[in-house]
Amino acid sequence: MAPGVRHTYERLVRRCLEEAHRVYGERLVSFAVFGSVGRGVPRPDSDVDLLLVVEDLPRGRVRRLETFEPVEDAVEGDLRAASKAGVRASLSPVLLTPEEAARKIPLFLDMTEDARILYDRGGFFARILSELQHRLRELGARRIPYGGAWYWRLKDPFRPGEEFEL
Repeated sequence: MAPGVRHTYERLVRRCLEEAHRVYGERLVSFAVFGSVGRGVPRPDSDVDLLLVVEDLPRGRVRRLETFEPVEDAVEGDLRAASKAGVRASLSPVLLTPEEAARKIPLFLDMTEDARILYDRGGFFARILSELQHRLRELGARRIPYGGAWYWRLKDPFRPGEEFEL
């Protein structure tokens, strides 16, 4: 991968963080990038997977994404400039309230490996990922490579019928 691709993505992520601060203000609790951009290995067509933990979000995915539209609008020029440089990025935000994030949803499994937290008031999300990493170690969980991707074996050994919590 060309260093310019990674640099273009990093600049775009920083702009998204700046705009998220402007849009959400003190309501912004955490901001992280994950996936290939988080791992530092984006392709020219990678999407930018973002996690935003925000207080007082509306209910419903569509209404939440509407709160993110000002961020997208503000970085539209950056996306166009990236496209001219050969990087066809798109934003893929996940917006959660602190209460939802505290439930440690399955999406967080991969984030224990590849998320980069760029803003985290009081260490909120870092604490969640640390607790999840600790629990995964207790369970003997492993992320297993499979055909260019991976899957999780959450408990090793696992006995059929056995129940456990993350």
